[in-house]
Amino acid sequence: MIRSRRGVLSLRGLAVVAAAGLIPVIAGCEAGNNAPTQQWHQPTPGASAILNNTLRINNMFVLGPTPGFSLPRGASAGVFLALTNDGLPDRLVSINAPTAAASVQVPPGGISIGHGQSLLLTGPSPRVLLVHLTRVLNGGQYVRVNVTFQNAGHKSLLVPVMPRAAFYATFSPAPVVMHPNIPASPTPSPTASP
Repeated sequence: MIRSRRGVLSLRGLAVVAAAGLIPVIAGCEAGNNAPTQQWHQPTPGASAILNNTLRINNMFVLGPTPGFSLPRGASAGVFLALTNDGLPDRLVSINAPTAAASVQVPPGGISIGHGQSLLLTGPSPRVLLVHLTRVLNGGQYVRVNVTFQNAGHKSLLVPVMPRAAFYATFSPAPVVMHPNIPASPTPSPTASP
């Protein structure tokens, strides 16, 4: 027994005080600049890759249609991803998806990412688009996507098509691309006979 101002402090009381004092120490055991709680963790099944041990592509996915629907050939689809660069400044210069789209649209000049920078290319509208789909896309499928950076090089990823439901319902779909209707030749108008 330990005596206190109020009287006797039992071993049980001492254990409670010791546990209360140890909780902050135990909880902070991984504190610091490299604590796992301060690192980005993939929250969904998107594709991820590391290039040259310095540049990370995280959670890359194609936003598909709502469940029960398909994105038809000729439509566009948004591509969402996160980038983290621990190396020299770099630039995402091109993306292609040869088995799914005629082209992939990235912002003019590419996407710059500085040293120690993270970018979330998540919206509100997609900054990367699969343009003129060459096949029908449904949620649950995969698309081969080739990504090229100015310094980090090239990486090929198998990217999931996520249905626009649940968590993904908040992402904006790709804008509808309208093509002007231009007649091939003017239609002759009937002339009145005298």
